[in-house]
Amino acid sequence: MSVPTSNLDSVKEEIRRLALLNALSHDGKAQSKPVLGKLLGEKPELKSIIKEVIRLVDEIVEEVNEIPIEEQIRIVGDSWPGALARERVRGKAEEKVLPPLPNIEKYERVTTRFAPNPDCVLHLGSARAIILSHEYARMYRGRFILRFEDTDPRLKKSSLQFMDLIRDDLDWLGCHPDEEYVQSDRIEIYYDYAEKMLNDGYAYICTCPTDETRKRIRAGEPCPCRSLKPEENIRRWEAMLNGTYAEGEAVMRIKTDLDHPNPAVRDWPAFRIIDAKRHPHPRVGSKYRVWPLYNFACGVDDHLIGITHIIRGKEHLTNQERQKYLYRHLGWEYPEAIHYGRLKIEGASLSKSKILRGVREGLYAGWDDPRLATFLALRRRGIKPEAIRRLILEIGPRPADITLSWDNLYAYNRKIIDREAERYFFIWDPVELTVKNISKEYIAQIPLHPDYPNWGKRIFQIKPVNGEAHFLISGQDAKMLKPKVVVRLMELFNIEIENISEEHAVSSFHSETYSEARKIGAQLIHWIPENTGLPCEIIMPDNSVVNGLVEDNFRGVFPNKIVQFERFGFARIERVYGKIVAVFTHR
Repeated sequence: MSVPTSNLDSVKEEIRRLALLNALSHDGKAQSKPVLGKLLGEKPELKSIIKEVIRLVDEIVEEVNEIPIEEQIRIVGDSWPGALARERVRGKAEEKVLPPLPNIEKYERVTTRFAPNPDCVLHLGSARAIILSHEYARMYRGRFILRFEDTDPRLKKSSLQFMDLIRDDLDWLGCHPDEEYVQSDRIEIYYDYAEKMLNDGYAYICTCPTDETRKRIRAGEPCPCRSLKPEENIRRWEAMLNGTYAEGEAVMRIKTDLDHPNPAVRDWPAFRIIDAKRHPHPRVGSKYRVWPLYNFACGVDDHLIGITHIIRGKEHLTNQERQKYLYRHLGWEYPEAIHYGRLKIEGASLSKSKILRGVREGLYAGWDDPRLATFLALRRRGIKPEAIRRLILEIGPRPADITLSWDNLYAYNRKIIDREAERYFFIWDPVELTVKNISKEYIAQIPLHPDYPNWGKRIFQIKPVNGEAHFLISGQDAKMLKPKVVVRLMELFNIEIENISEEHAVSSFHSETYSEARKIGAQLIHWIPENTGLPCEIIMPDNSVVNGLVEDNFRGVFPNKIVQFERFGFARIERVYGKIVAVFTHR
């Protein structure tokens, strides 16, 4: 199929526009993949003729890259002046475009999924699968599925609480699923396919001791049960279901290649018995005693639900090889699979087992302990979901392993919250400061945000008595003061230190203007008037607490608001009644 002649010119024009805009973001050299990605995002109907579209994109990108950048700017300015203005504002900060998905022309509608085991809360390590799967589904106007994989009531015990928390996390991230499935509702479906495979001779029930089976698999030797007739396998299957076999006495295996180079792929287990009385399931109780393992339930569901593109970590490459045998036996075509590399965060544990153990043993205060990288903890600290999204889009689905520092995430978050955070003074470990020789009253009017004067001002009235005024400054600032050193009280005046002790500093008025402070290189310190301030504690990322006072202008700030405590850092307000409690975000 080719592009109809009547539409060809408009398609070319759209490609040219996208290529020129992309070129302006890359020093005059456009890149085909992001141009194609944006085109398909805007015109998903073109995926039916993807090969011709790719050819057109490559040709037009090559033509655009031959044009000098000055001429590119002129063309965009003449043809799309609004787009040029936006491009100049964005500059190099244009949002990362994901590479196109493979083979989308094969499918009527792109469908992706996120399939967690609800045995713990979600953490930052889950963000890649969630955001990439959701973003691609929206990019192609497809479906995004949430599937709970809760078929192991013995080792990976699922929880109704975790299901609800996972749903909340996806809502917070803005990754709303179009449909939801729970595997414990689908056990009868898996049973039907198990019986089909046993009848067709593609699976068998193994009752050999586990150690013997493991040795044979490593050696590439067939199990004696492998040659059983379908009738005997069905009889054994029914014995698994009716309780004749106890836990560990029988397993259903999928026939694969016994010479496969990876022993983990050889005749992999698909169903096992779990003692339903000892290990009841949180949703279905003791209704089932035969449970599917991951590769069988996942493989069947991906086909039946219509998943077209699986986006997951490369640790699942072995699972893909196992599931391909299942698909081959059932006459199905395996979905497209994109495997990205491992993601690590310096100084953060992304191990669910360690998080679970830490919370249950009291090492962590809860699922939102600021030392954790759970979404609950990140939300509590004031990390915005959009910052996580931008970070994940920047990383993309690349296969290489990546280790990030917290600063990578903080950089994205800072750009977002800096625009919305009101500024306040917070004094921790307070030390009294006396300023002498003040000749008049001062009113400091400090904007709540330096870029938005219409937000209002914080007002401080300084009324000296006998030429003296008293302030509180942070202990950290007091430690760096020395006699004869001039410092500036921010937005007020400059002072010269006379003497200082651990609890009290004495100074004299030096000068008024900021230009004078800048001329002599005076350090800026923040302050509040003595006998003012509201008690405040800030919970730090290591779960330690910093106590101090926040300025009186803080009255009226509500919980969940993110503020910047000047020269201290950003924080999310958790409580305002009684003592103010804030959770530190980052600097």
